[in-house]
Amino acid sequence: MKRFMRRGGNYNNTSNSGPKYINANNRRANTNAFRLVFIDRQLYESQGIHISALDKKSLNPSLEGENINRGVRLVGFARPPYLTAFVMKSYNNIWDRVISFENLLLAYRKASRQKHYRLEVLRFTENLEENLVEIQNQLIWNEYKPSPARRFCVFEPKKRLISAPAFRDRVVHHALCAVIEPLLDKRFIYDSYACRIGKGNSKVVDRLQDFTRRAGRCYGDFYAFKGDIKSFFPSTNLQILKLFIKRTIADHGVIDLVNTILDAGGFVGLPIGALTSQLLANYALDWLDHYVKEILKIKFYIRYMDDFVVLTKTAREAREISGLLENFIESVLGLTMNPKSKVIKGKCGIPFCGFRIWPTHKTPLKPAFKRSIRRLRKLAFLHNSGQITLKRFRESLMSFLGHYKHCNARRSINSALNKITLIGGDK
Repeated sequence: MKRFMRRGGNYNNTSNSGPKYINANNRRANTNAFRLVFIDRQLYESQGIHISALDKKSLNPSLEGENINRGVRLVGFARPPYLTAFVMKSYNNIWDRVISFENLLLAYRKASRQKHYRLEVLRFTENLEENLVEIQNQLIWNEYKPSPARRFCVFEPKKRLISAPAFRDRVVHHALCAVIEPLLDKRFIYDSYACRIGKGNSKVVDRLQDFTRRAGRCYGDFYAFKGDIKSFFPSTNLQILKLFIKRTIADHGVIDLVNTILDAGGFVGLPIGALTSQLLANYALDWLDHYVKEILKIKFYIRYMDDFVVLTKTAREAREISGLLENFIESVLGLTMNPKSKVIKGKCGIPFCGFRIWPTHKTPLKPAFKRSIRRLRKLAFLHNSGQITLKRFRESLMSFLGHYKHCNARRSINSALNKITLIGGDK
């Protein structure tokens, strides 16, 4: 039987079945399940640009004329969002869990942990039940408005604008994240290590070192593409992020609360310092994770927030993957790859999360190590001048030693600590 180029969608695609929807790039049994397709109207409303489709191979917006020549027609969808690259489960009927008094009380306890004696926490705690009921009523009647955040800058390792929410807003953030974080975490890949329970800095470094060992056994000499996003938090496209969230959260009350938090403060991107920013930023790049693992089928891939590493057999393959990832990040996520992203030879060590990693050992990166030593020297000066206690200095010292005890840096640590002098006893 002769096969024709134009053919209808599969019945599994619900509203996309029938003769007017065609299978452009996939098998008949999987007509539109794993295509990256944009709805032109939604992108025009949010971005002001027209995109007809996204070519799966080149990951560049396809011209409508080229699609017609290839026998491709635009695909329609019954409901948003505009991106239907990956099949996922959406969650509804969770708003009552967010606004329950028990959840708000637990959120208060989390937000006030180790901050009980701060002035704004004491004022909130003075009339705890009344304040929680007031927040609950504002959420129920859709009258909640975030308070202005306290903004300040930090300068290590570079200048960053921090936006610290008011305490009542932090309670709301904890209440929201307590419900939606387990739902979003279910769709995260295993090798996403940012802001997740049991997946901290030391875990991601150990995992990457394990990848280098396995890549060495599989490929011999291997290469790594080390990439990150330029100004990730400030440049996050909120309109695209909101559409992403609707793919997982179908509860209108939760969606309205997320939109209220995202639109507060007049930020272009996500504010650094809010609990919700960490979770939603990680969720935004989860789409990159699924693209890498499910579409490109890359075996050795790992990500820590906006820093990621891909291990390949050849440098040419690493450069090709870097081009695909750059196009995806720009075309789908609305972000920009950092120009410092580069291809590295595996035997030269991979710089990642403050360490340089080889299959056999790892060493601390000099900039991060020097910052830690400067911080200890500053704390020693404060102790010697009587401004902090010995216990406070000892806590920072133990944290420093615990962080670097897993790497080969004994001589560097001993040399640096021998130059720090403590004078006097505890006060």
